[in-house]
Amino acid sequence: MRPPVEVSVFLLSLLAPGVLYTMNNIPALQEPLPILGMGMVVLGSFLLLLLLTLPNKMKVDPLFYVFAVLSLPCMVGLTNALEQSGFISAFMSFYLKMGEPHLSAAYAVMMSYWEGVVHFALFLAIIHRMFKGKSYRSLGLLWAGSSIAHQVVLIPGVVIGKYGSNIRPAFWKNVPLFLVPFWAASLLFSRPTEMPVITADKIAAEQNKGLLSRPVDLLLSLLLAGAMAFSVFRGFVVLDCPLDVCFTYIYQYEPYLKDPVGFPRVMMLVYLFYGLPLLTVFIYGLRTPGCSWMLDWTLFFAGAMAQTQWCHIGASLHSRTPFTYRVPADKWWPVITLNVLLAAAPALLALRCHINAAYFMKPVPKGQTQNDKKKN
Repeated sequence: MRPPVEVSVFLLSLLAPGVLYTMNNIPALQEPLPILGMGMVVLGSFLLLLLLTLPNKMKVDPLFYVFAVLSLPCMVGLTNALEQSGFISAFMSFYLKMGEPHLSAAYAVMMSYWEGVVHFALFLAIIHRMFKGKSYRSLGLLWAGSSIAHQVVLIPGVVIGKYGSNIRPAFWKNVPLFLVPFWAASLLFSRPTEMPVITADKIAAEQNKGLLSRPVDLLLSLLLAGAMAFSVFRGFVVLDCPLDVCFTYIYQYEPYLKDPVGFPRVMMLVYLFYGLPLLTVFIYGLRTPGCSWMLDWTLFFAGAMAQTQWCHIGASLHSRTPFTYRVPADKWWPVITLNVLLAAAPALLALRCHINAAYFMKPVPKGQTQNDKKKN
């Protein structure tokens, strides 16, 4: 009897730490090109073993291979996080030296924890639902937002930061890891949105309410407006705005923004040029009935913001960040509170959209509700 597919993926992913431990003890495999070659061989072998575990002649969703294969880098990430935190040893030292030195940075450690725990759990849940014939689109969109944000910050951050002068061949494996989530996201967005069944009367009743009659939406709009202001402000800060308030903030409140690793600077620019427009259209969606796209894009954005803020908050407090770039102890509460709210606002918005989606459903034509029919 074959085990469930998600169990097979989990067990096969456990090969990653064993491969890393072996390579860490074989000098011939510790050069830049052999590291890249071994990575390709291991991924190919993993895929072959995975195919052997699938039931014969089963029609498989193409995204299964994406989620299954990416579970292997997740386990590598978790191994890195545990070793950098001192829980294990003798797995990653060769890879940090000749593969991807940036993985020793505080931001990368937090990123590795997220990848090894959150992404891996999402993959297993998605694969479980996939082979049970259940919808996994919402979980997939959460992962897509998180994964794209991960790579959008990681790759430019390494190139422009202090690790840019020490890029090894293994780093370029991140290019396909950057492209694959975009392809997966395009497939997920092209599939029908999971619309709840709601009566026409309830839709009409919700959509006839103004923003002031919806206190939750009003509060969310204010939170999103605050997130917009904070994103613009920190974007100006990392662009070396000469205003006194910017100078005071970066030196007295959040010095991590000037850490030479490059990741915080890239993240603030991503927020400014990509997050800001999305926050704007979300406020529009809360004010305009019938914006059904809110159900998908809020999930995508919530995944992205949760991932980036987890890494940013963790790295700004982490012992691997030089002391001069950490959040000062006397400014800890205001800075962390603002950053937590920045992550919480998109998550709360996505939750609101899915708990009560009536306002975002397509408007009901006049005369189609039960009340209108009774009047007629």
